[in-house]
Amino acid sequence: MKKDFNPFIIKGYFSKALFCNRKAELETLNRNLENGSNTTLISPRKMGKSGLIFRFFDELKTNKEVECIYVDIYSSRSLNDFISLVSEAITHKFSEKTATGAKFMKFLKGVRPLISFDPLTGAPQIQINFQTEDEKKYTLHGLFEFLEKQEKTILLAIDEFQQINEYPEENTESLLRTYIQPLKNVFFIFCGSNQHIMIKMFTIANRPFFASTRMLFLDKIEKTEYTGFIKMQFKKNGKSISDDALNMIADWTKLHTFYTQNLCNSIFAMKIDNIHVDEIKKAMFDLLKENETYFYQYRQFLTAPQWNYLIAIAKEGEITQVTAQNFINKHNIGTPANSRRLLKSLIEKELILEVQKKDTTRYQIYDVFFMRWLQITY
Repeated sequence: MKKDFNPFIIKGYFSKALFCNRKAELETLNRNLENGSNTTLISPRKMGKSGLIFRFFDELKTNKEVECIYVDIYSSRSLNDFISLVSEAITHKFSEKTATGAKFMKFLKGVRPLISFDPLTGAPQIQINFQTEDEKKYTLHGLFEFLEKQEKTILLAIDEFQQINEYPEENTESLLRTYIQPLKNVFFIFCGSNQHIMIKMFTIANRPFFASTRMLFLDKIEKTEYTGFIKMQFKKNGKSISDDALNMIADWTKLHTFYTQNLCNSIFAMKIDNIHVDEIKKAMFDLLKENETYFYQYRQFLTAPQWNYLIAIAKEGEITQVTAQNFINKHNIGTPANSRRLLKSLIEKELILEVQKKDTTRYQIYDVFFMRWLQITY
């Protein structure tokens, strides 16, 4: 690794050395796999869910009995897309030059796929068009059967799993559950960033996936652990950072993984050996200025009341009682019913994050940088 390599990764997964903690979550994932349980992993977007999956895959590299496959279905809009994305993920895992990859390509040719290759990465891109619903079901079933017949155990992580609720095919959940339930050699991590939908899918008795997995909720990394990790990464690169600066980073980013990493990445890029509060403030200002045009774009698709409601939530930092009279009066929201209506619309747009805890539900701006920008701009 180059000496000036920025250790604060903001995209993807790099190595164990640049990954902070998550020991308890890794132990849970490993225990579930060892004991034959599927896992439902839920966290807000950009909390480090995908990174945790790849960190777990990294841990399993020494286990010669397990093959790990990852597929992100966020871009999918139908069951056709789902089948194509899973097929691509399998081809990424098993090269056509291997015996397993050759067998899978033989299977795919039976469903007449259109195969192209990414001009940058060379990775195969697969599109499958089905003439009938039966063809679609046959292919989906065939994908799982292919994985089931492998000599090694297969761990398939499906990211943004709540997306299947948007498919036009009304029976997608039931169909997937029907094909997944009998599998004995394939285990799943169902990941999702929409807590409300994911909890419904896996905990309500009349839903197909009810009580079929172990639940794992990914929260913030504990402050002492995270600030210690940050300090260590700077120290490894010949830099020092004050405790006041570390506390400012933690408080300003609310320890939300992506935003903490992003701010630290920017601080490291300043190439300063002794980092104090003034350097943190400059990095914060630069990040907000860099994203300002993007933040203003939100106003283009929001009503004036919605925009003002976002400002109100940002000013509060977080709120639990959205119908409280003092909150409504302070921010000129109107009525409790109006507050509930605005809140619902902004949660659906993923601009407000709903965090359900044991004793309460909290609401805050989803994008931490956007929240900080609103706080200083209005």
